[in-house]
Amino acid sequence: MTTYVLRKGSAEKTGTDVLVVGVLKGRKGPTLAPGAEAVAEAYGRRLKPMLATLGVSGKAGQTTTIPSGGTVKAPVLVLVGLGPESSPEAVRRASGAAARAVTNAASVGLALPADDPALVRALVEGYLLGAYTFDAYRSRSPKDRPGEVVVLSEGARRQEYVEAFEHAQVVATAVTRTRDWVNTPAGDLTPEKFADAVIEANGGRRPSARGKRAAVQVKVMDEKELEEAGCGGILGVGRGSASPPRMVRLTYKPEGATAHLALVGKGITFDSGGLSIKPGTSMATMKLDMAGAAAVVNATLAIAELGLPINVTTFAPMAENMISGAATRPGDVLTMYGGKTVEVLNTDAEGRLVLADALGHALGVEPDLVVDVATLTGACVIALGDRVSGVFGNDDDAISQVLAAASAAGEPMWGMPIPDEMTEKVKGNSKIADLAQHNTERWGGASYAAAFLQEFVGSVPWVHVDIAGPSFNEKGAYGHVLPGGTGVAVATLVALAQDMTGPAEA
Repeated sequence: MTTYVLRKGSAEKTGTDVLVVGVLKGRKGPTLAPGAEAVAEAYGRRLKPMLATLGVSGKAGQTTTIPSGGTVKAPVLVLVGLGPESSPEAVRRASGAAARAVTNAASVGLALPADDPALVRALVEGYLLGAYTFDAYRSRSPKDRPGEVVVLSEGARRQEYVEAFEHAQVVATAVTRTRDWVNTPAGDLTPEKFADAVIEANGGRRPSARGKRAAVQVKVMDEKELEEAGCGGILGVGRGSASPPRMVRLTYKPEGATAHLALVGKGITFDSGGLSIKPGTSMATMKLDMAGAAAVVNATLAIAELGLPINVTTFAPMAENMISGAATRPGDVLTMYGGKTVEVLNTDAEGRLVLADALGHALGVEPDLVVDVATLTGACVIALGDRVSGVFGNDDDAISQVLAAASAAGEPMWGMPIPDEMTEKVKGNSKIADLAQHNTERWGGASYAAAFLQEFVGSVPWVHVDIAGPSFNEKGAYGHVLPGGTGVAVATLVALAQDMTGPAEA
């Protein structure tokens, strides 16, 4: 297990096995970034030609490993590119890239820009997330982890820096647990097992770094309770599976709470498409379809561990969308929680059905804001690519607040519209039910899905975050993001909760 230490000290005198320094890309060539001034001084006039000889440009994500030859105390130096500036996002990505570049080291020193609490948070989050591996199904771990990582900062003894350091570890732990759940094969994370994993994660949380033990209550509704409650959407999606659906509710009510946030996350543990079956190639990664539920659950646990003074009520509807003689058919009508009827036109648009029931429950707790997170539509990926989440909603101020939180967390998100014509289609496309679940036209699918969800939130401020693209990385690693589950939206939700309340008391 790796221990992280925040320390004040000079980079060139740090006796770790590896020392990581940042490189800025400038018009006159690369220069060492803040935090590495003493290293630059130690190399003196040799630095510039050495960087040129090694081909070091400062390009974001570029890493170069060299022996220090005694110029600094650490025997190995890792140079990592930041790009043109040392912003928190640049530091987060560079730190993640550096974590992947470090191999077979017992200790690592990080002399990246850390002269501000936001930079400390970014640095620690980036390294923790960049060092992530998913080894649960390997007979042996492919990479040795360092025993100690030392974060060098001149502000190491100041309270705001210490809090940023602790905050980063809590958030990164929540993100890595989200990644673990998303990466777990669907056969080992059925709705029942997913609900059990949530209970276990809640019971295994460490006490807050500030000495507080924030209580999170977890309640699991089984298929009988879902039926009694009238959750036709969750039951309709899950009826084709041998593994019955669940809905997990988490409740966090700290003393002195000043706001109430409700979170909803899509938890489809595997999506075959149902009777509107997906092509085989599209099913290979469909274990990812519960990433929204994983994100809201782990964000809630992180908010509680940080002791943020905000009430949070979270709903994670969980179902497996499979094929059998009992599966919902295209053309069937489901009665949702709250009484609205929905005609199912495509069983592969199942996520909005389970979310509709959960959103209805969220309204019942009378929150100030509802945010749902879901791997909802391929249409959003077509619109924004695989690294940007789409943000929809019924309240401009709430949308702006979520986008600001995403920016602070370093998670790219973009505002998207819900045109009036989509709302009209949702209500008019069915001839026999209140609402039509699927668009009869090929275009505007992400907006249509958001318009459908909007029918279940009433006038409460609501934001829908479509993470279909960035929830799972099918390509190579970049920055602090590894192949597989990314844990997207966790950091944004924690930042949102903090923004709604201000920082927790020390």
